[in-house]
Amino acid sequence: MAMPPCLKPLPLPSPSRKHILQLPTSRRFCSTCSAVAFPESSSLSSSSVTQRPAVILPGLGNNTGDYQKLALTLQGYGVSTVVANVSRIDWLRNAAGLVDPNYWRGTLQPRPVLDWYLNRVDEAVNEALEQSQGGSLSIIGHSAGGWLARVYMEEFTQPNISLLLTLGSPLQPPPKGLPGVIDQTRGLLTYVEKNCRKAVYTPELRYVCIAGRYIQGSRFFDSNSETNVSDTLTPTFRTRFVGQGYKQVCGRADVWGDGVVPEMSAHLEGALNISLDGVYHSPVGSEDHLRPWYGSPPVVEQWVHHLLE
Repeated sequence: MAMPPCLKPLPLPSPSRKHILQLPTSRRFCSTCSAVAFPESSSLSSSSVTQRPAVILPGLGNNTGDYQKLALTLQGYGVSTVVANVSRIDWLRNAAGLVDPNYWRGTLQPRPVLDWYLNRVDEAVNEALEQSQGGSLSIIGHSAGGWLARVYMEEFTQPNISLLLTLGSPLQPPPKGLPGVIDQTRGLLTYVEKNCRKAVYTPELRYVCIAGRYIQGSRFFDSNSETNVSDTLTPTFRTRFVGQGYKQVCGRADVWGDGVVPEMSAHLEGALNISLDGVYHSPVGSEDHLRPWYGSPPVVEQWVHHLLE
């Protein structure tokens, strides 16, 4: 069963694009969310205070080990973590969806084809609850783990979850009826949008959706009359290739994203939506300084305060 994120590393950016890789000191907030005053990140590092535990949900094709460094980084802030037990070969279980007629109709549902993943999430959540002694916990969903967390929260009622933080998750279904756009989730994201509770940002439960602006895509066939690409960006094979991936997720090629998931697809109405410049999609193929991903220490520093509140 195909899903939007692919994990093939992109080539390193050329030196001329250094301005895109600089990590910002400020954040972009969506117009539907009010800005919230937070403490400076420097005051959060090396925290000795024990915070509520967090459960990390791997993205499509990733395994538990890919998040070991992120877990260690969070531990430095006093956040204990449990990473859902997932191996790369486990994802082959999704092939069971091919025998479901709904797959071919584009109306596939998460259960039962993804029960194996949801059960791993439940095991990790229960382990984290033991650490919190019945207190609250956070869920960090990377890539597909973000929308799978929403399914879990809908199907496995768990009142102890106080924060869902998504990292580069494709949270919006692709638009229907556009030429050349195929829903790679075969209806899964449409199901999530229709059946899962809406995002909220309340004292009881907060959704924080983080998107990366690593590279701007471009249309495969460009023309002055049709392109919306910035004049500072000359389309290349790389930007066209990335743009075609973006198009399958959001219906547009000439948008910003993390190299796999477009920025606009990684945000949810009702959530606190944040975009970070220079952030790459996956721990696979990332490099903390040249190509940082959402879990690289300099990037974690920009969002970890949401776990500490």
